[in-house]
Amino acid sequence: MVPLFLCLQSLVRKFYLCNHHHLLMLSVNNLSVYFTGRYLFNDISFLITERDRVGLVGKNGAGKTTLLRIINGEQQPEQGSVSRPSEMTIGYLQQEMVTTGKGSVMQETMRAFDHVLQLKAEGEHLSHQIAERTDYESAAYLKLIDRLHEVNDRFSMLGGHEMEGNAEKVLSGLGFMPNDFNRSLGEFSGGWKMRVELAKLLLRKPDLLLLDEPTNHLDIESIQWLEEYLSTFAGAVIVVSHDRAFLDNVTKRTVEITLGKIYDYKTSYSGYVEQREQLREQQQNAFNNQQKQLADLERFIERFRYKATKARQVQSKMKLLDKIDRVEIEDIDKSSIHFRFPPAPPSGKIVIEAAKLAKYYGDHKVFSDVDFAIERNDFVAFVGKNGEGKTTLAKILAEGLDHSGICQLGHNVKIGYYAQNQADLLNPDKTVFETIDDVAVGDIRPKVRNILGSFLFGGEDTEKKVKVLSGGEKSRLALAKLLLSPVNLLILDEPTNHLDMMSKDILKNALLMFDGTLIVVSHDRDFLQGLTDKVFEFRGGQIKQHFGDIYDFLEKRKLSTLEQLNAGGTSKFTDTATEEVSQNKLNYEKRKLSEKEIRKVQSRIDKSETEINRLEDEIAKMDQMLSNPEEIGDKLKDGSFYRKYEELKSLLAKEMDIWENLHTELEEIKEQQ
Repeated sequence: MVPLFLCLQSLVRKFYLCNHHHLLMLSVNNLSVYFTGRYLFNDISFLITERDRVGLVGKNGAGKTTLLRIINGEQQPEQGSVSRPSEMTIGYLQQEMVTTGKGSVMQETMRAFDHVLQLKAEGEHLSHQIAERTDYESAAYLKLIDRLHEVNDRFSMLGGHEMEGNAEKVLSGLGFMPNDFNRSLGEFSGGWKMRVELAKLLLRKPDLLLLDEPTNHLDIESIQWLEEYLSTFAGAVIVVSHDRAFLDNVTKRTVEITLGKIYDYKTSYSGYVEQREQLREQQQNAFNNQQKQLADLERFIERFRYKATKARQVQSKMKLLDKIDRVEIEDIDKSSIHFRFPPAPPSGKIVIEAAKLAKYYGDHKVFSDVDFAIERNDFVAFVGKNGEGKTTLAKILAEGLDHSGICQLGHNVKIGYYAQNQADLLNPDKTVFETIDDVAVGDIRPKVRNILGSFLFGGEDTEKKVKVLSGGEKSRLALAKLLLSPVNLLILDEPTNHLDMMSKDILKNALLMFDGTLIVVSHDRDFLQGLTDKVFEFRGGQIKQHFGDIYDFLEKRKLSTLEQLNAGGTSKFTDTATEEVSQNKLNYEKRKLSEKEIRKVQSRIDKSETEINRLEDEIAKMDQMLSNPEEIGDKLKDGSFYRKYEELKSLLAKEMDIWENLHTELEEIKEQQ
């Protein structure tokens, strides 16, 4: 029997560690989900620990969203379980959410603090009761006083005094202007309502944050702000995203779902891609070797099946054949899914010319006094916060939306336009084949099935109704329609929303070979990198041109940190280039010093964590030995075992204090950046 005081010490130690170290938060155990005749997952298991940053990846339909729903408790698996502490909180941002809030943006956002606001209301009620009473010595009066102190302490501990300030910071980071805070939420589009839902989740500060395609409704500045916010977020994060740059900047671990199994890589997305290629080579070799082994067995069985002298050997080979666990590899043969846009008809040198261009909706100015020229073979990216006019200008160019000033197309310009809601404009009752065939004319008609095949619609998929397609499939079908007639000016408004990594790569490669002029509205930095050679920045009612690709622009604008984003969020461009360069240089030098300090402290944290792990392992071994005292023998009698045990616990407690102080130091450095 282990002495009672040792059991109590062990419990105290575990409680201490639970509150002071990175521990297991959630465990997925032998999970299986059966879906449409196959296993979506088959006996998968993995762990999520405190402050984990996990990218969940896999092909469309692999089960990423289903797994998030199971972790959140919304869906039950056929087999297996998800284990988590009862007090653990989870925040889940779905791809599409219905926001029913009828108040202002700020009122809806403040609902994140419902539990804190309840404490505030209780405190006000108690204060009112106390003010009306005169029985100062009674037990009831003293009980009210005690409860008020308890409520006020809890209110302060939960950040009640900083609620509105924190809400304003998060809303500003997600792109809302101060004058938006008191506007009715009903005035905003679905994308902006999703930002409010995200703001509420971040402000609740759950232990585990589940984000399903969080960047779909954000612009580049808001995405970068979210990356910075998540870098200091105290909980764990699991994110599903097709934004490669976002995954690289946020995650440090990648869990891939493929063929009903999961593969866990201790690296960000780019590292995962490299490691996956190495793994696929190994799997391919194993598959080839197994196919040879299977062929040899089948040849032996077929050759000697009817020979009585070989009957026992044939039976043995057949049993072996049945027992072999077949190696599977995911088919990612890209040879059949590439496409090219038709050759662009020749156009004049100037494709678009604008002078004093302006657009107003009533009294609201979108932009004004805009001058620009886009020449043949220019590849231009439209970037900026949502609501600054990117889509509006695309519609002026493609659809002739009303405007003032001059905006004219050049000689022989033929436009192909992909609107943000292009996928929603498809007829839901037509099949995939009918959607393309009905608008295909002339020489293109015999090529309809080839076009659909190049967009991953093959075989029975061509007979599916549009209404049963996923968001990604609808987007691919809408893009396929652009191939039906030759154009020399492509205008694409958020073409990568809902597309998976492979589909985005296919589209980007096709655009790189396009021999016309391209305008693309996008917030996907990885997609834009190396694709465009000019950036039109929409900000504060103006449009400014930058040469180079998206990362040249971002480097110039210094949008990499929260402070720089806030400083850059003014409504007018500075005219004094010297001041901007000087300030940028100061910011750069300050950031370099901060980053150096961060690396030094992080190195000390890593060493401290290594020491903590070593001490924990030694204590765990001694705990195991205490459960079998007879194995220790004389060491228990002379007290040396307990002395070492106490010494280790003392060292662990000290190292925990060091680890906590280092983290506090790290947070202070980051706050000063």
